[in-house]
Amino acid sequence: MTHRPFVMWPHPALRTPATPVADITDEVRAIWDEMIVAMDNMPGVGLAAPQLGIDMALAVVDASEGRGKAIRMANPSILYSSIEPRVHEEGSPNLPGVWAKVTRPRAVTVRFMTKDGGWDEQDFVGLWATSVQHQIDHLAGRMFFDHLTRVKRDMLLKKAAKLQRR
Repeated sequence: MTHRPFVMWPHPALRTPATPVADITDEVRAIWDEMIVAMDNMPGVGLAAPQLGIDMALAVVDASEGRGKAIRMANPSILYSSIEPRVHEEGSPNLPGVWAKVTRPRAVTVRFMTKDGGWDEQDFVGLWATSVQHQIDHLAGRMFFDHLTRVKRDMLLKKAAKLQRR
């Protein structure tokens, strides 16, 4: 299975909050499947629909060691965050070639609509928590570099622009 191409920064889809999903349909399930293929091809541990130019509040996350344990989420929202921070180097296929250390809560409790159309609350810790938060940011029109200081963000974007010109 193939997937549609990633939209590249500064595509407007990356700054526009995603439209909430009303129901889990066959179309939504097909998009989740496509997103998992795209995520596995990165390789990465999560993907949000806007990264593929899809205006739907959908995300997938799979930080398992062997892969194949992707969690499909619609309309995810963070209910609780730990006080303890976790620093992780993050990047995005929408801005290839650059990464930055981002500090986020080490653990989160997230509420989301499941693949069956019901609602679930799940705790995520470590890399799983980092990825879920990263995807929720994408669904809100935010990028990982929005967590950086202005100077670091400007340097990162300048480096990314230089890489794109090559």
